[in-house]
Amino acid sequence: MTPRPRNPAEIPHFPTLACELELWGRGYTRLAGLDEAGRGAWAGPVAAGAVILPPDPAVLGQLAGVRDSKQMTARARTEWAILIRENVVAWGVGMADSEEIDAIGILPATRLAMRRALEKLSPAPQHLLIDALRLPGIALPQTAIIHGDACALSIAAASVLAKTARDALMEGMDAVFPEYGFARHKGYGTRIHQEALAELGPCQHHRRSFAPVRARLSQDEESAV
Repeated sequence: MTPRPRNPAEIPHFPTLACELELWGRGYTRLAGLDEAGRGAWAGPVAAGAVILPPDPAVLGQLAGVRDSKQMTARARTEWAILIRENVVAWGVGMADSEEIDAIGILPATRLAMRRALEKLSPAPQHLLIDALRLPGIALPQTAIIHGDACALSIAAASVLAKTARDALMEGMDAVFPEYGFARHKGYGTRIHQEALAELGPCQHHRRSFAPVRARLSQDEESAV
C-alpha cells in the first residue's frame, strides 16, 4: 500500500484505531506500528519503536492518553510508556548510532533502527503500519501514513517508546558530557547546544555529517592550517 496523504484538516485531535480496524478486519491481527525519534538531532542515535496492539478495540480506552510523543510532556510520556508495555502484544526499540548515521545517511539509519526494533518483536508481525516511511527489503505488506503518529494508535504508541528510550540514553550521555547539555535538549539544535558546539567543538556522539557539526569541524581544520 502507498502512503496516504493527509492535510491538516484531516488529522484527528488524538490517534484512533481506524487504520488498525481496517487491517484487523482483513486478517492482519499482528499489526506492527513503527515510528522514529531523533531523526533531526545533531547528536546521539536515531531511535525507532515498534508496537503490536492486541486486536481489540478496548485497547483504545486502555491507552487513551497516548498521543504523538511530540504532543506529550516528558512526564506523560514516561508514565504512558509503562502502560504501553503492559498492554500490548509485543514491543521493541531499535537504534542506529551517530557513526552509523554518518556512514550511511540519516534516512537509511532510520530504516536500520526500525528493522532492529522489528527484530525484537515476538510474535512476529504480519503487516507494518509506518509513519511516512516504507522499509525496502522487508517481505511484509506495509502501509505508510503521513502524520501517522497523530492518526494511528499503534504508531503513536511506537513513537512514545522510541522517544522515551532515546531521551533516557541522552540523559545518560549528559553524565559523561555535561558541558553540552544533552539532558536538556536531547541533541537537538537549541541555542544552548549551538553555543556549546561553537565553544567546545563536537564530541564523539555528534553527527559529523550534519551541516552545523560539519561547519564547526571545518573551522577547526582552517585554524590548523
